[in-house]
Amino acid sequence: RGITLSNIMTFHVFLDNCFSTSPSTIDMRMKKVARNIIKKIKNFDNKLTLKIYRRLYDSQIHRSFIFSRTFRPNQQYLMDFSYKNLSYLIKSQDLLSHMQDLELDEGKIVGFQWLGPHFLTFLKYVGKWRFRFERINELLEHLDDSASDCILYGENEHYNNFLEIVFSFMPRIREFFTSPYPLQLLDTDEVVAPGKIYFLLETIGELLNCRTDSSLLVSNQVKVLLKELKSLLFASSDIMRRIIKEVGKSIATIIFVMQENQKDNIFTEFEAVYNEAGLFLHSFFFTADLVNMTKMDLAISVLLERIEIVKVKIKDYVIAISMKMNCRIERLQVAEGPSEVSSSQDKSISAESPSEASSSQDKSISVVDEMIVGLEDMTTEVTSRLLGGPSYRQIISIVGMGGLGKTTLAKKIYNDSNVRYYFDKLSWCVVSQTYQKRKLLVDILSSLSNLSNHQISDKKDEDLAEYLYKSLIGRRYLIVIDDLWDICVWNDLRRYFPDDKINRSRVLFTSRLKNLASEISHVIIEPLPLSPSESWKLLEKNVFKKERCPQELLHIGEQIARYCRGLPLSIVMIAGVLSNMEKKENLWQKVAENLSSYIFQKADEYIPILKLSYMHLPNHLKPCFLYLSAYKEDEDILVQKLLLLWIAEGLIEKKVHKSLEDVAEEYLMELINRSLLQVSKRRFDNGVKACSLHDLVLDMCWKIAEEENFLFQHEFLLSKHRHRLFRDWSHHLSKDLSIFYNLENIKIFDRGHEYLLRFSVLGDLRYLIIHSLELSIRSLQNLEFLHVKFMNPIPRYLLNMPKLRHLHVGISSLPRRFQKNCYSSDISRISSLQTLCYVYIDDSESEEILRSLPNLRKLKCTSPHNFCPDLSVLTRLETLTMAFESRFEGDYSVINFPTNIKKLTLSNLALPWKKMSLVGTLPNLEILNLEDEAFEGEIWNTEEDEFQKLKFLQLERLGLEQWNSSNDHFPVLEGLLLSDCEKLDKIPSEFSNIPTLQKIEAYGCGENVESSALQIQEEQLDYGNEDFEVTISTESLR
Repeated sequence: RGITLSNIMTFHVFLDNCFSTSPSTIDMRMKKVARNIIKKIKNFDNKLTLKIYRRLYDSQIHRSFIFSRTFRPNQQYLMDFSYKNLSYLIKSQDLLSHMQDLELDEGKIVGFQWLGPHFLTFLKYVGKWRFRFERINELLEHLDDSASDCILYGENEHYNNFLEIVFSFMPRIREFFTSPYPLQLLDTDEVVAPGKIYFLLETIGELLNCRTDSSLLVSNQVKVLLKELKSLLFASSDIMRRIIKEVGKSIATIIFVMQENQKDNIFTEFEAVYNEAGLFLHSFFFTADLVNMTKMDLAISVLLERIEIVKVKIKDYVIAISMKMNCRIERLQVAEGPSEVSSSQDKSISAESPSEASSSQDKSISVVDEMIVGLEDMTTEVTSRLLGGPSYRQIISIVGMGGLGKTTLAKKIYNDSNVRYYFDKLSWCVVSQTYQKRKLLVDILSSLSNLSNHQISDKKDEDLAEYLYKSLIGRRYLIVIDDLWDICVWNDLRRYFPDDKINRSRVLFTSRLKNLASEISHVIIEPLPLSPSESWKLLEKNVFKKERCPQELLHIGEQIARYCRGLPLSIVMIAGVLSNMEKKENLWQKVAENLSSYIFQKADEYIPILKLSYMHLPNHLKPCFLYLSAYKEDEDILVQKLLLLWIAEGLIEKKVHKSLEDVAEEYLMELINRSLLQVSKRRFDNGVKACSLHDLVLDMCWKIAEEENFLFQHEFLLSKHRHRLFRDWSHHLSKDLSIFYNLENIKIFDRGHEYLLRFSVLGDLRYLIIHSLELSIRSLQNLEFLHVKFMNPIPRYLLNMPKLRHLHVGISSLPRRFQKNCYSSDISRISSLQTLCYVYIDDSESEEILRSLPNLRKLKCTSPHNFCPDLSVLTRLETLTMAFESRFEGDYSVINFPTNIKKLTLSNLALPWKKMSLVGTLPNLEILNLEDEAFEGEIWNTEEDEFQKLKFLQLERLGLEQWNSSNDHFPVLEGLLLSDCEKLDKIPSEFSNIPTLQKIEAYGCGENVESSALQIQEEQLDYGNEDFEVTISTESLR
C-alpha cells in the first residue's frame, strides 16, 4: 500500500542486518527503527497499519513477532514466542470488530469468542511441556505464520485462514486431556516431581478462571469437578511420593505389593475415571456446542460419584500397602489439592497427639504421657474393626471396670497413624455422668469444623446439630465418645451421625456398663486385666523408665505388681509412690504389706490402692492435692491459674531465694511425677498448659476431702467455718443479701459480681476476678491477685497495695498526675508486684512508673507507633510481651531490652532484620516469638554468637522471604514454629544438623517450607533422632 508497504520492506531489510549481530542488541535497534517508521507514516490515513505498529512498539510484542516470523533457532523459541504473538492477536480489542467488518462467518466468530481464551491457556500449558508434545510443532508453526499475516496485512483471507487453523486444533487438543502424564512418571523408580503435577492442575483451573460468561448454568458444577479431580490427582501421586520417603521403598516395589494385595490395579481405575473427566472437560472448553445442559449436569454427577469411589479405594490401598510392608505411615498429610493441605484435625497422620504438637490447636483430645503395656493385641483387634468390616456405619464399644485402661486404649487407637489417615473426619468427646447436650455438640464441632469458638457459641442447639450433620454427611468419619453412662445420650445424638451405608464410618465409645453397650453396639470389646508379667513390666517401666530394676528389688517388685490385681491405673499410681522413695528393699516391703491387706471382694474396689498413693504424699503436697476436689469431672485444670489459687490459699511454703510461684510449680511437677495429675495439654515450649485427673483419682480426692472437711459446698455461704473457694455462683443469688455478711474468711472470689462487694467484709481476700471496678477496693490490703476486665486508667490506690503480686487488666493506662516528688515513694510500696498485664505505655511518665517496679518478672504492654519504652532497668524481668498499635516509626536507637529476659514476644516493631542483634545477643533468651511484622525485610542473615540459649522460636505473620542461617547460630534449639509466613522460600537446611531440635510446626506457609521441613525430618531420623516431629497444615493458628 504505497509508502507504507515500502516502509515495511525497509523494516525487514534492517531486520536481516540485525540478525547478523548478537541478540542482545536487537531490542535496542528495533525500538529505534520502529520509532522512525511511526514518524514516517504518522501523516498517512492508513490508521490500521499505524495502530498495529504502535502496538508492536508500545507493548514490545515486536520482538516476539520478529523472532517467530524471521528467526527460528529452536523449538523453545517457537513455543515461547508463538504464545506471545497469539496472545497479542487474540486479546486485541479490535480483533472481533475487525473480523465482523470483514464479514467472516458468524458461527466461526461466535465459536472463537468461546474458544479463544481457552486456547491461549492451553498454549501456555503446552509451552511448559514442549519436550513432550513435539508432534504439534508443525501445526503451531503454521498457526504462527498465519497470526503474523493477520497482524501485518489484515486481509479477509488471512483471518479466515487463521480461524481454520485454530478450529483444526480442537480435536488434537483432546488427547492432552485423556492421558494422565503425571501418572506415567510412576512407571519409573524416580520420585514424582510435584511441580509438574501442580502445573497441570493449575492449568485446568485457569481454563475455568479465564471464562467471563457467567450465564452458563453448569459453571459451578464444573468448578466442583475440577476440585475433585485435583484431589484425585493428589491422592494418587503425592501420597505415593511421600510413602516412598517414609518407607524407603521404590515405586515399582510399592506397585508390585499393591498388585499382589489387590486384584484390581488402582492406577488402571484411576486412569479410566481421569480420562472420562478429561473428555468431558475437553468438550466443555473446546467445543462451542453448549446447548444440552441437562446431559452435562448428569455427566458431572456421574463423574463426581466415580471420583469419590476411586479416592476411597486409594486410601484403602495405601493402608493395605503399609500393612503389607509392615511399616507405619507417620507424620504424613493427605492433601485435597496442590494448595489445600488438609487440616490437622481432619487428616493429620501423626504418631504423636495433636495437643502435644501445638499449644494453639485445641481441636484435639487431651492426651496424657502414658506408657502402654498389655494392650497390643487389643489395639490390633479394635483397629482392624475400624479399618475393615461392613460398609455401613458401625458402633463399637470398649467396656470394662474403671482403671482397666479403656480410655488409654481408645486414645492409642485414635492417634494411630493408619486410623487418622483412613478417616476423613475425626472427633473425640467426653460425656461422663453429667450429660450436657450443648457442651457435647460444641466439643465435637470444635474438632470437626473450622468454626471459631465465637461462631459456635452464637449458634442455637438445633443449628449446632444441623451443622454437625452436614459436616459429616458424605464423609468417612470416626467419632469417639469416652465414658458413656446413659443410653439416652446415644439416643439423643445418633441422628446427628449420618449413615451413608457405603463409606464405613465408625462410632467408638467407652463405658463401664456392659448392658448399655449390648443395646447399641454392633461389636463389644472387653479388655482383660493385665497378667502378672504384664503388670510387672508396666510397673518397672514407670518406676525405672529406661533402666532395669536392681536384682535385690526384683522379687518384691513383682509381688507388689501382683497385688495391683492387673489394674493399669493402680499399677501406675503405686509406681508413682515407689519412684519417689528410696530404692531400698525394706521400704518396698512396707508398701507390699500395705497392699496385701486390701483383699478385693469386688473387682472395682480400687480406692484403697489409690488412697495408698495419697498416704505416701509429703505433708506439703496433701492440701494441694485435696484442693483439686473443687474441680469437676473431666475438667481441664489451667496450670497458671491453679498455681495462683494455691498461693492465695496459703498452701505454698516459702523457700529462701525462690518465689512462691516457682515453689508452686515444683509442687505441681511432683504431683505429675506421682501420676496423681495427668498432663492434658502442653504449650509449644513443652511447658504444662493444662492438667486433668483420672475420674477414679478424682473420686478418691472427693472422698478424702469430705472425710477431712477440707472443702464445703452449698451451705458454705451461711457457715462460719473456714471457707476456701468462692467460684462462679452468681446464678444462685438470693434477694436476701444478708447471707453475704459472713464471708470475712473468703480468700478466693472468682468471677463474682461487683455489687456483692457492697455487702461483704472481705478483709482476708487474696484472689479476685471481677468484670469491672467502679467501687474502691482499697480496703482489701491482703489482695495478691487482681484481674479486672474493664478498667481504665488503673486507680492510683492500686499501686499502694503492698501485697499485690499479680495485676491483670484490659489494655489500661497507668495513673496520671503524679507529683514527681512523691510517686516514686508511693510505687516503692508495691515492691511485691511481679506480673503486670496489659498496660498502655505512651510517654516518659508511664515509663518512669514501670521503672519503679523492681520485682517485676512478667510484663505485657502496648505503645503508640511513635514511642518505645526503655525497660532495660527492669533487671528481674523474665517474660516480656511488647506490641505497638501500628508499625513502629520511632527511633530504633532507644530500643533496649533487659538482659535477664527469658521469653520475649514482639509485634509491629518493624525493625530491619539486620538489627536482630538487639534480640539475638540477649544472654538468657530461651523463647522468642516474632509476629505481625516484628521485623521487616526480605532477607534474614543470622550472625555468630546469637541465640546461644534459645530453645523455642516462633515466627508468625512475617514478610520474610529468605532465611540464611547455620546450626551454630541456634545450638540448643528444640522447637521451631512458623505461621502465615507465606513468602518464606524454605527453612534453612542447616537445621538438620541441630542435635537438640525435636519438632517443627508450619501453619499456613508455602509448599517449599513444607518440603524443607520434611527434608530436615528425614535427615534428623537418619541421625537417630526418632522422636523428631513435623506438623504441617494450611490453616492458620489464628
